[in-house]
Amino acid sequence: MFNITVDQMTKQNAVHTTGEIHQQPAVWQELIEDFFAQQASYKEFLETIYKKHQSVRVIFTGAGTSAFVGDTLVPELAKQNNRNIQFESIPTTDIVSNPTEYLFKEQPTILVSFARSGNSPESVATVSLGQEIVDDFYQVVITCNKIGLLAENIKEDKNSITLLMPEKANDQSLAMTSSFTSMIIAGFALFTDNVFSKEVANQVIESAEQLVENLGDRIDEILEFDFERIVYLGSGLLAQLSHEAALKMLELSNGQVVAIHESSLGFRHGPKSILNDQSAVVLFVSQNPYTRKYDLDILRELAAADTFKIIALTETKDDEVAELANWQLTVNRGSKPFANDFNLSLLYAIFAQVLALKKSLQLGITPDNPSPDGLISRVVKGVTIYDYQ
Repeated sequence: MFNITVDQMTKQNAVHTTGEIHQQPAVWQELIEDFFAQQASYKEFLETIYKKHQSVRVIFTGAGTSAFVGDTLVPELAKQNNRNIQFESIPTTDIVSNPTEYLFKEQPTILVSFARSGNSPESVATVSLGQEIVDDFYQVVITCNKIGLLAENIKEDKNSITLLMPEKANDQSLAMTSSFTSMIIAGFALFTDNVFSKEVANQVIESAEQLVENLGDRIDEILEFDFERIVYLGSGLLAQLSHEAALKMLELSNGQVVAIHESSLGFRHGPKSILNDQSAVVLFVSQNPYTRKYDLDILRELAAADTFKIIALTETKDDEVAELANWQLTVNRGSKPFANDFNLSLLYAIFAQVLALKKSLQLGITPDNPSPDGLISRVVKGVTIYDYQ
């Protein structure tokens, strides 16, 4: 897998991380089949709430990577929305420390909790705060762990539903990979107003299947440049995805690679000063023709500097991008263009995961547990939750 031998995976403690990245197309297929089988009951639950209230807040929440699920979803869902729904993404880590800034008593709220384990103290505390503060409070738990506290605590709650991800999505490695992409698909499928058809899902899955089989050689080429800093750029929801991409590199390199994220337009406003001759820039190029103009503007500007390396990810081959970037990677292997950047985000995420994995191995780090000193852990530790007064 990804040109990593079984012996290398075993010796460098990378078995889980490698397998969990590679398995994603199969996990997505299982997820989609399960979702379509239960879609009617899920949608009925939401429609009942929408019809009951004049307006409804939908808050996507989680901590770390789980929070970035909501960040990535909101721009596309908000764009589609023409009903009485307000989509927001607020990390549990913000809600817990400042509940009255984010939870409002008289505003009907659906709290959508994204969680791999469902046991993070901030996630559990956020639910308790919502129940205490908000009069009309509903829950959707999208989780990879059927026995986690979030899932267990709502079993008898008629105002709540659980979407359980396939068992394999409950990553055993420290870094979230299958869990991230599975939860983002589930969240999109549940809340999209557009038809999330099996045809579109299958095209994304087939593209991902080819990507995981062919990405190893391209990543190896990139890693011949021994970068010490990396910047992820994108626009709209791809700017939000860049946050998760940067975190993957930071986690799996155990902080040895400085990784930041920014929007394509925002990068000029200070963050650009991070660049030096040991930097790599990854640009997630939008498929939206208007947005794409701004992505290509920053690409032209960066290419003119010629002091660092640029990797550009695009939906399909683009001659100008190929000329400007050091590496261009295309991700849509289907015959039809994708309708939005959400579909691209899933495939771009795989690239970021594999690059981080292989950089980790190059640095001699153990990807399944890149922080052996316990500085970070699979389920966060050391959090004190105070009583809310």
